[in-house]
Amino acid sequence: MRRLILVLGIALAAPAWAGRTCEEKPLQVDDAVKSMDLAQRTFQALDASGAQAVLVSRAGQDLSKYGMTYSHMGIVVRDHPAGRWTVVHELNACGTASSALYNEGLGNFFLSDLFRYQAQVLIPGAATQARLVQLAGSRTARRLHEPRYNMLSYVFSTQYQNSNQWVLETVAAATAPAGEVETRDEAQAWLKRSGFAPITVKVNSATRLGARMFRANVAFDDHPFDRRMAGQIDTVTTESIVRYVRANDAEAKVIVVE
Repeated sequence: MRRLILVLGIALAAPAWAGRTCEEKPLQVDDAVKSMDLAQRTFQALDASGAQAVLVSRAGQDLSKYGMTYSHMGIVVRDHPAGRWTVVHELNACGTASSALYNEGLGNFFLSDLFRYQAQVLIPGAATQARLVQLAGSRTARRLHEPRYNMLSYVFSTQYQNSNQWVLETVAAATAPAGEVETRDEAQAWLKRSGFAPITVKVNSATRLGARMFRANVAFDDHPFDRRMAGQIDTVTTESIVRYVRANDAEAKVIVVE
């Protein structure tokens, strides 16, 4: 229990959020235990997979009305064949329009107020895994990060970025020929050429106005005017990343941890 309290203290010291509600409230012990159990089961699934880099998604909020299950994805890499797993992901500072990249253990990744205690593990082919290990802590991955955060950022704009968009653009760098993707413009050009298709979220005008007025981390001015006025918001989701990787990588497979 002492170790659990210590972990909770670390997790709550500097709130940063992605794919979950931005509410600073104490995490209940039962929820913390369930989160750590999910982290342990995911750790075991990663060990059993034999992979060295995967994409892991968590369900931080209820997105069922948009036809989605998972809200946030991170790149998980292993420092050597029998080493530790580290999650590299983008998080939004709560109540702001800015983000940063974080390196965390699986415990901290899941130690949040999850909507569903379930994870999705996307295992790409061996070549992509090797490149993701190289890229995760590289200058390219940092260059692909845009600190101006927008939860519903437009998929083919570099004005803002959401957390899943950073994962996608890093995957683009991992799958393109070496040296072809070093910037966000290059990543998005590669994604267009290789057939990435975003998931379109329907957001009516009243919801758009309310979100823009009351939430610092939501904007719509990067979206094409006609699409925006029609309420068609083309953004990057975990589902769209999974669909893209599986369409372009015959070796890719998905595991659900429950």
